Amino acid sequence: MTGSIHLDRQDRVATLTVDRAPLNILDLAALDELRGMIETLTADSAIQLLVIKGGGSKAFSAGVAVQDHTPDKIEGMLESFHAVLRLLLEFPAPTLAAIQGHCLGGGMELAAACDLRFAAAKSSFGQPEIQLGCYPPWAAAHYPALLGPGVTADLLLTGRIIDSAEASEIGFVDRRVDDDRLEAEVAGFSSQVTAQSAAVTRLAVRAIRAHRGLNFEQALTESERLYTEELTQTHDMNEGLSAFLDKRAPNWQHR
Repeated sequence: MTGSIHLDRQDRVATLTVDRAPLNILDLAALDELRGMIETLTADSAIQLLVIKGGGSKAFSAGVAVQDHTPDKIEGMLESFHAVLRLLLEFPAPTLAAIQGHCLGGGMELAAACDLRFAAAKSSFGQPEIQLGCYPPWAAAHYPALLGPGVTADLLLTGRIIDSAEASEIGFVDRRVDDDRLEAEVAGFSSQVTAQSAAVTRLAVRAIRAHRGLNFEQALTESERLYTEELTQTHDMNEGLSAFLDKRAPNWQHR
């Protein structure tokens, strides 16, 4: 394993670890490395779940290096960082942020780009950019739909840090677990996901994401299209129905 981003592949689960302890700060080199790895995994049709986590126990990530926010670097930094977030938003399999410790600034935005967020109880969250005289463009655009405009304004205009309990209350954290249970929780979820058909999983997450930028009727139309035009053409949908009728366990072919 070389560089700042490490890839671990266990069957159909890929885990990317930002290994820049203690705070797992993302500089331009790390962002480019992360972008390249996600692009490679995007092309791998066998992936059923992508997990993002930070190295060590102190932080998921405390964000993008402040040194890369200077006027001569800011455009390149935003282009690289937002490219990573766009790749996660459109990743063809479900994505999960496993959060231990500080999840701040760009680290919180990185977690927000994932479909699911599991957090250890002692984790902390915040967008403190306003205290440095700036604001987080991705959070400003993405959080109103995710958390609501009021919560977004609260977080971005004050820069305050919240604990995992409040992060769970506002809907940012999907599962909050004891600090020593995070790894086991992620492993258990991964097992539940990979027990299903990879082909159906990947179609299901596309249907879940269909609401982005659409009203309900448009999102429902796209979800129905995925179901009737793509899901029904998979081997595994027909296998799942046949197995149920035959009262046997399905034999997924992941296609």
